[in-house]
Amino acid sequence: MQLIQENPDLSAYLAADEAIDHRHPLVRATAAQLAEKAADSYVYAQAAYEYVRDAIPHSADSGDPRVTWRASDVLEQGTGICHAKAHALAALLRAEDIPTALCYQRLTHDAGSGHCVHGLVAARFRGGWHRQDCRGNKPGVDARFSLEGERLAFLPDAKSNEMDYPVLYAAPHPAVLRALKNAPDRPHLWENLPDAL
Repeated sequence: MQLIQENPDLSAYLAADEAIDHRHPLVRATAAQLAEKAADSYVYAQAAYEYVRDAIPHSADSGDPRVTWRASDVLEQGTGICHAKAHALAALLRAEDIPTALCYQRLTHDAGSGHCVHGLVAARFRGGWHRQDCRGNKPGVDARFSLEGERLAFLPDAKSNEMDYPVLYAAPHPAVLRALKNAPDRPHLWENLPDAL
């Protein structure tokens, strides 16, 4: 699949906004702690990815009812769904000047019917974009950081009307951000995730 930058200006993928608040002291401190042990930007990116994937539980997996959407809140509260975790990873990568985009998949909703939009990131390395899914592993999900071919949590099934969206967004998609911000708790959010972009 050919990934398409929504914004041709690469600096847009380093910007801070209300969700990817990488200038927040907690984001900066977390990034500095991870960078301290990293020999280069590739090692840092993998460490940041594994931190968000493994140290911050996906709230549906853990049963946490809280809804986070701002990167600093995800880090502070230690919880979030895929979109929130993607915002946190994007903030940590951008904090170390690694261009990072938000990208999405349309998947069958695990609530049992219909579809929902799943969030992940793409990091820019070696002149290209590399998608990474930090939602968190569980039985049947084995996502890994990789610049040598994708190791995502989910592979869309076209027969089930699932798909990868090719657009690389500099900021969270408005429909996704609206759902996160308007949800009083995760069960409500789970029923009101966008089903398409």
